[in-house]
Amino acid sequence: MPGIEKRQSRDLPAINENIRFPKIRVIDTDGGQLGILSPREAIRLAEEKELDLVLVSDKADPPVCRIMDYGKFKFEQEKKAREAKKKQHTADVKEVKMRYKIEEHDYQVRINQAERFLKAGDKVKATITFRGREVQHSNLAEDLLRRMSDDLKELAEIQQAPKKEGRNMMMLLTPKK
Repeated sequence: MPGIEKRQSRDLPAINENIRFPKIRVIDTDGGQLGILSPREAIRLAEEKELDLVLVSDKADPPVCRIMDYGKFKFEQEKKAREAKKKQHTADVKEVKMRYKIEEHDYQVRINQAERFLKAGDKVKATITFRGREVQHSNLAEDLLRRMSDDLKELAEIQQAPKKEGRNMMMLLTPKK
């Protein structure tokens, strides 16, 4: 796939013959400056050490290049990216379903579930389902959702206030920062 190769080459820095500037500032492997050279001279120095010339900053004047082992550098960058990806947490939306005629103990169970989800950093979607004529009592369902948001106010803030969608009423809570 040619599109993927182009995208990858944009993310990666220019190396060796791909560096096309008349003059570049060259930095040695230990961080010391070798001065301003032509790319051809810098590549020759890098090849003597069996290393690569890598473009570090093309915004500087003149552009800055470093002599390093590019394979090792690329591996380290990928390793850092993998570690960062492991540590990030995506907030999922967890749902807590109930009816407006819920008993007190069952309500406490739903509150505990919602607390657990919020502490894990997930959003909570509280849904109340109506059957048959129960739709007429949507005010009772709204009161129940408001009570739930009050009970969870230390952990959560309302992202979406209670609203009716067909035979359901739902509210979205997000964990406080």
